[in-house]
Formats: sequence, C-alpha cells, structure tokens
Amino acid sequence: MTSKNNLLVELFVEELPPRALKKLGDAFAGVLRDQLVAQGLADAGSVLTAYASPRRLAAHLTNVLGQAADRAVSQKLMPVTVGLDASGNASPALLKRLAALGADASAVPGLKRAMDGKAEALFFESSARGATLAEGLQKALAESIAKLPIPKVMSYQLETGCELPGWSSVSFVRPAHGLVALHGDTVVPVEALGLSAGRETHGHRFEAQVDPIVLRDANSYAVQLADEGAVIAGFEARRFEIARQLAEAALTVGTGSQPIDDDALLDEVTALVERPNVLVCEFEREFLDVPQECLILTMKANQKYFPLLDAAGRLTHKFLVVSNIRPDDAGAVIGGNERVVRPRLADAKFFFDQDRKKSLASRVESLAKVVYHNKLGTQGERVQRVMRIAHAIGEQLGAASHDSTLAPHAVQAAQLAKADLVTDMVGEFPELQGTMGRYYALHDGLEPAVADAVEDHYKPRFAGDELPRNPVGIVVALADKLETLVGMFGIGNLPTGDRDPFALRRHALGVIRMLIERQLPIELRALLGQAFAAFAPKAGEAALADPTEALEAFLYDRLAGSLREQGASAQEVDAVLAPQPQRLGEVPKLLAAVRAFAALPEAPALAAANKRIGNILKKSPEADAHVSELLLQEPAEKALHAAMQKVVPVANAQFDAGDYTASLQTLAALREPVDAFFDGVMVNAEQSDLRLNRLGLLMLLHAAMNRVAQLERLAT
Repeated sequence: MTSKNNLLVELFVEELPPRALKKLGDAFAGVLRDQLVAQGLADAGSVLTAYASPRRLAAHLTNVLGQAADRAVSQKLMPVTVGLDASGNASPALLKRLAALGADASAVPGLKRAMDGKAEALFFESSARGATLAEGLQKALAESIAKLPIPKVMSYQLETGCELPGWSSVSFVRPAHGLVALHGDTVVPVEALGLSAGRETHGHRFEAQVDPIVLRDANSYAVQLADEGAVIAGFEARRFEIARQLAEAALTVGTGSQPIDDDALLDEVTALVERPNVLVCEFEREFLDVPQECLILTMKANQKYFPLLDAAGRLTHKFLVVSNIRPDDAGAVIGGNERVVRPRLADAKFFFDQDRKKSLASRVESLAKVVYHNKLGTQGERVQRVMRIAHAIGEQLGAASHDSTLAPHAVQAAQLAKADLVTDMVGEFPELQGTMGRYYALHDGLEPAVADAVEDHYKPRFAGDELPRNPVGIVVALADKLETLVGMFGIGNLPTGDRDPFALRRHALGVIRMLIERQLPIELRALLGQAFAAFAPKAGEAALADPTEALEAFLYDRLAGSLREQGASAQEVDAVLAPQPQRLGEVPKLLAAVRAFAALPEAPALAAANKRIGNILKKSPEADAHVSELLLQEPAEKALHAAMQKVVPVANAQFDAGDYTASLQTLAALREPVDAFFDGVMVNAEQSDLRLNRLGLLMLLHAAMNRVAQLERLAT
C-alpha cells in the first residue's frame, strides 16, 4: 500500500449548458469519489471539492491512496461431499476448480470448511491485490462520465489519439479538449473521451496570463487558475463573488437600490462566466411606463441582466450586467449592453401600447378559436364552464358573507381571466399571463377586485405561493382549478407516478389550501358536484363521465400527504380523514384535537376499545342505536350508561360549538367505565333482547366517540 496524497481530476470542455452546470459538476465529482471509496482508494474521511465553470468539470479529493490495500477473498468451491472422497482426498472436480483459480493439490489441506445452508462446503481463501490508482481512477472516471445527468448528448469526431482520426467519434455533453489527473504532483496515466491525462489546462479565453497553465500539483489547481488563468473555478465561490459585486454595485447607485432577488438567475449567470465583473447600465426612463413585470422578464430571460429595484420595490431605469471580462475601460461593454437591451424594451412597450387599443372583453370571442383539449373543446368553452362554476361558488359564499356583489364580480372575472392569452404581450411572454390581464382590466376601468382576480386566478402556482388576495380571486381560482380537475378526471387523463402534464396534483393542493386557509363554508362533495354540473353536454354530445368519487379520493390523498409533511403522524391523519370531513376548513382544528387527545394517558385504552367496538358492530348488522334502561342488568353496563348520560351531552355540545379538543378530552372520562364494561359484561348474550340492548349501547358510544375522528385509527 502506497502513501496517501490528494487527487485532482479535470475535464476541460467547450461551453457547457448553463442551467445544467451545477448538477453536472456535483455529479461528476460525487460519482468519482464514490467509485474510489468503493475500490478502497479513498475513505469516508476524504474531503471532496467539486469545481464547475463554463469550460470545466473537476474534482479534488483528499487522502487518496496510490494503491488500495490487498483484501481477503473467500470463494465457495463446492460441497464437501463432492470435493472430497471418504478418505479426505481431493476429487477430480475439486482439483479442476482449484486449477481454474491458479492453485493445485497442495492447497487442499488449507481449504476452509463451513456450513452453507444445510450442507458443509469447501471455501478457498486467498488475497486479492488492491487496485492501483491508475486502474481504479480509470474505472471511476469512466463511471463518472457514464452517469453524468446530461440533458442532451452530442457526438463529435476525434482528430488525434484514436484508431481512425476524423472518423472515430465519441459522445459527451460538449466536445472535450483536455484531461488532467494529478495525484500530488504525479500524473496518473488514465484516458477518457479520446484524451490522455496530463497536467496542462487552460484559463480564461481572453484574459489568462499564460496558456496553457501547467499545474504544479493537485492542491495548486484553484490558485493557479485564479492567478494565471483569471478563472474562479468553484461554482459556489464564483456565485458568492457575483452576489458580492451585485450588492456593491447597487450601493454605488444609491437610493436604497437592490438587485432583484432571483436564485435561478444567479445560478445561470454563475454558469455563464468564469471571471465575473458587474457593471452598472441604464435605459431610457420612458420605458418605465411599461409594467415593470414586462421589463424585468425581458431583461432576465433574454439578456440575463439583474434589474435594480428601489427601496419601495419599484423598477428603476438602471440594471446590472455580469460581464465575463475586465477591460481597463468598461465603457464599450456598458454601451454595448445598453444598445442590446433597448430594442427588447421597445418591443415590450410596443406590445403594451398595441394591446391597450382593444378591451379585454372584446378579446373573449377569440378564445373560441384556441383549442384547450381535443376532448374538452376550446378555451372559449372552458371559460363558459369556469363562469358557471364561479357563479355557483360565488352565490354560496356571497350568501354566507352577505356580499351580493361577489357572484357577479366572480363571473365577470372568470369571463376575462383567459382573455390576455390572445394579446401580443402574452404571446411573446407566456409567463405574464394573468399579470397582463390585470393591467389591461384596470386600463378598461374594471373594479380593482375583478382586475386582481384576473391575475390571481392562477394562484397558488407552486408550493408556498400566496393565495388570491380577495374573495373574488378565491372564487375564480377555485372555479378554474376545479374545472381542470373535473375535466381531466372525466376524460380519464389522470396523473401517473412520474407524469402530471396538466399539474393536477398542484391544482388539487391549491383547492385544498384555499378551502382550509380561507375557512370557506363549502362542503367538498357539493363543490365537486357543482363543478361537474358545469360540464352538462350540448345536444348531440356525449356526457362526461362523473369523476366526483375518484376526484374526492384524490383530494383526500393529497390532503393526507400535505398534513404528514407538516408533521402529523400517519395514524393521526388517518383518524381525521377516515370520516371524510366535508368542510376542509375544519381539518386543522380536528387534527389539533386528535393530537391533543393522543397525548392523554386514557387515549391508548380508548382507541383500542373503539377498535374493538367497531369490530363487534361490523359483525352485528341487526343492532340499532337504542338502549332500554329496563334491560340493563350488569352493574358495569349500568355504570357505562350512566356515565354516557352525563358525559356525551357535554361532549356533543362542545363539538357543536366547534371546540373539538374539549369534546375529545371530555370523552376521555369514559375510559374506566368502558374498561369495566368489557371486563364484566358479555356483549353477545344468548338472550336476544339483552344482546341487542348492549349492542345498541356500544353503537351510541361508538357514534359519540367518532364525531371528531375515527379514534380506532390511533390504536397500534
């Protein structure tokens, strides 16, 4: 076994896809490390550092051996009865097997005997030579390249170092031009992608001080690249430097300016530059008349710029550019970027001005020409369904809140919600759907609540997203998501384990969140029924299959998963959702009550008793919830009945008042009489009237204890 040293491996390539760079860098280094550990060339204490820049993937690993330690190998040969005769001599079969392993008859006395199942077997024990670093790294490098999460592979021809120059080809994410493998200061002779390892790499395309860079050893990699190559090799180090420069540049602008907070943009820009240099640019103030969402999107998506916001969060006319060069005079770079962004902003202004020449209402008719789904019709037909669902929900919630304007406003917002899909701005920037609808609705003089609902009906768009800001938006968002869910379930277009192209899981969680967080007084099954009614077929059309039952189960399943993610146990969630509570706004209170009950010392016994009662009642369909005091004979059943007479009315009153926690805690007082009942009373008495009376008592008890949740689900 040779001494330990640090290892560096680098693949130098053409510009890698920026959105995949960080994942590629982590995967390349991670698989390399895992493979070397598996071969005994590194251990769990070896520290891995991954490097990824636009033109390189690299890994630095500490404490790597030049050769792994030899390892003991035990190989099963055959059963003793086959390998040895009665005198203990080796059989021809055993000798042949030993010869295949490079041994002869002299090894027979040293064979190990051990039980293998029910028979004794012979084992040949030997020592296997540990892999050299060259052997192990060659295997690890091949595995690392093979397992890279490459978004799209490209093939290219090799010009040198191959059997047929100009004809032999390899496949990789981008053409590779260099391979470095250093163990300390020694080159490890490995090959990959038609390249042989050396110690030379390259720095910045234009600003490197020397080219090529000759690496002294594995540990000098990052320092030499920075000093001689003008490259910050580490992804996180480069990201931190960009963030630092962005904050510093914003300070120079003043007025409380801050660059827009966008982690995805910061990651992408980090993957585009090797030597970041943040510069302050500006555009004409007249463009600020365009909604800032449009300007921010075009600067971020098309140019990878960082817009600057003032202290109030409003867009300013200045923005930050992350350049990949550091010229003595940055004026040309600043001027070039300002010239590039100007036509983009001019396009956005043109689209905005043109779109406002037509009202949103006048665009609704055009939705009849936009196909939504071949089995569900056009966007125009979809809008009609959403309007009907919004009207039904708005009427119900409006009556509950004494708001007569809710339903008509919701219907108006539902009619206009998709109209911005046929505007020029949304045609150019689909991400702005809803956002532009709000601006155009306000321009048309519509009520702010209606305009806000046009934007908010897409919310919540992702986990943790905010809900619509007003009741009109809640109604339209519910209607829109329910229309999608009912329609897709009705045509059998259900999500699978890894595919959900219509985001039905997200829509379901959105419906759940709105019902719960806004405490909406709507019953789930009735809500689904209203949504399904909106799909009433026209004359000659086939009716949509009723998906209410399947969709209800889907929603409860999503709710169960959400509650478990928030920390509730599977038993607690099952107990609350098993009765299928129809008003989902009550679920948090029900869950809190169950969790408080589960913490009581009486809970395990009552849950077990409840489970026992449920099993008894399943086998006794003839029972009904009725008790005759004249038929109560045993002291224990009389005591239970008396306790129920005292406790159950109090618990029911607390339940009706919405105090579910107190209701369950009150029922906990029944533990002792319940235990005594099962200890001293034969439920299935031979006398039928006694048996039915006792079953009736249990039925009343079961009903009282399960109003909040199915407590038997808490039994272990």
